[in-house]
Amino acid sequence: MSLALNSATTHSRLDMNIKLYSTNTCTYCRSAKQLLSERKLPFEEIDCSDDAETRQRLVDETGRRTVPQIYLDGVPIGGYDDLLKLDRSGELASIAAGTKKPRSIAL
Repeated sequence: MSLALNSATTHSRLDMNIKLYSTNTCTYCRSAKQLLSERKLPFEEIDCSDDAETRQRLVDETGRRTVPQIYLDGVPIGGYDDLLKLDRSGELASIAAGTKKPRSIAL
C-alpha cells in the first residue's frame, strides 16, 4: 500500500508519546508503523499477540477487539484507518506539533 506523504508532519514535540499495540501477523499494524515512520514520529510498539490481559484491557478501554490500537499522549485514537484519517486531514501534524489534542475513541 502506498501512502502519500503529508509534508506538514515532519516536526513533532520531543515529549510526544505514541504507543502502538499490535500483533505479529497484522497487516494494518505494519501499515500504521510505516505511516508513523514516514512522518518521523517515534512510537513504542507493544506486541500483544500472546498477551490476553493486554488485549482485554484494550477492549475495556476502547471497545474494540482489533489491532492496531494506537494511543497518542495516552489517548486512544483507534486503529490504522483512524490514524490515516488524522494524517490526511492534517490533524496528525497538528497533534504532533502540539497545537491540537487528540480525540479519544474510548467508551
